[in-house]
Amino acid sequence: MSTIRFAALASVAVLLAGCGASNQEEIQQWMAQQRAQTRPKVQPIPEPKKFVPQAYTQANAFDPFSNQKLTQALKRETAQSTASSALVAPELSRRKEPLEAYPLDAMSMVGSLVKQGQPVALVKVDNLLYQVRPGQYLGQNYGKIVKVGENEVTLREIVQDAAGEWIERTATLQLQERSR
Repeated sequence: MSTIRFAALASVAVLLAGCGASNQEEIQQWMAQQRAQTRPKVQPIPEPKKFVPQAYTQANAFDPFSNQKLTQALKRETAQSTASSALVAPELSRRKEPLEAYPLDAMSMVGSLVKQGQPVALVKVDNLLYQVRPGQYLGQNYGKIVKVGENEVTLREIVQDAAGEWIERTATLQLQERSR
């Protein structure tokens, strides 16, 4: 029983030693010393610059909103749009052909032949074969067939560019070889 008492007495002594004086005074002194040594470095804000007003010197210059300038700009714009619309106007007035309902990337050229002395291309659309000749139309961009070759069909398309103007471009439909 004396060993149990001795163990209990030793544990109480250890607990009391832990509750005794601590090093908080040292920490408090160190923190006070650090506060005293640290000085913030704030740069002063520079003085604002003095505003010097400028005189308006464009009083005799050309007015950007004058009727004359606006009229010239409108004339240039209508001239460009007239030339542009002249390119697409005949296409809008003609009757559309059946193959103009499909985009070019939905079509594939699967062959070519000569029929009655004229070159003819075989074009596959939706698992149907069509014979096309120069002068006929393909695709959704007013694509007129210009030339039928052994390996490709050449078209002249009319499309709008980034500025909204109608321009001509050349497109081709290449012969697609079958993979086995």
